[in-house]
Amino acid sequence: METISASMVKQLREKTGSGIMDCKEALRECEADIDKAIDFLRKKGLATASKRAGRAMTEGVIQSYIHMGGKLGVLVEINCETDFVAKNDDFKEFSKNISMHIAATNPLGIKSEDIPEEVINKEKEIYRAQGLETGKPENIVDKIVEGKLSKFIKENCLLNQPYVKNPDIVINDLLNELIAKIGENIVIRRFVRYQIGETE
Repeated sequence: METISASMVKQLREKTGSGIMDCKEALRECEADIDKAIDFLRKKGLATASKRAGRAMTEGVIQSYIHMGGKLGVLVEINCETDFVAKNDDFKEFSKNISMHIAATNPLGIKSEDIPEEVINKEKEIYRAQGLETGKPENIVDKIVEGKLSKFIKENCLLNQPYVKNPDIVINDLLNELIAKIGENIVIRRFVRYQIGETE
């Protein structure tokens, strides 16, 4: 078996933000394959995050981000369990990054359930009309509509969006990595994005 060097552990720590022992364990489990070890740690973080999901979150921050000389602004509320974590540098940096991401991508909601039904129905109608215009049979058009709608929801839900600073991961991965690192439940509660000249 390949030996696990300190530089490999360091590299994995830099990529995932996980602790030394967790990185060593991941490298051992994945036979010193860095990419597999990253996936291993992500899955472990996900499992840890789901265990914490039931805990009450009464602390956190409201983070603001103003862009384009005051023409675009975002307010986002991110909650955690303790005041200690709300003051943590990683938590603060995550909050700033999320507010910048929202400014850049303009999501319609945090989760798919947050996208209003009328918006989804309108998109459905458009995709259906486009599909029928091509002269394809109805059952094929339905499949096309389903595929396009699924893509639309993925692109417009904050948690499913590829992170603007690292498109290899989605926002939900970023959140779960932070939960695993900090050891507390964290949730993106709500946000509002304002842009000059944009109607409600």
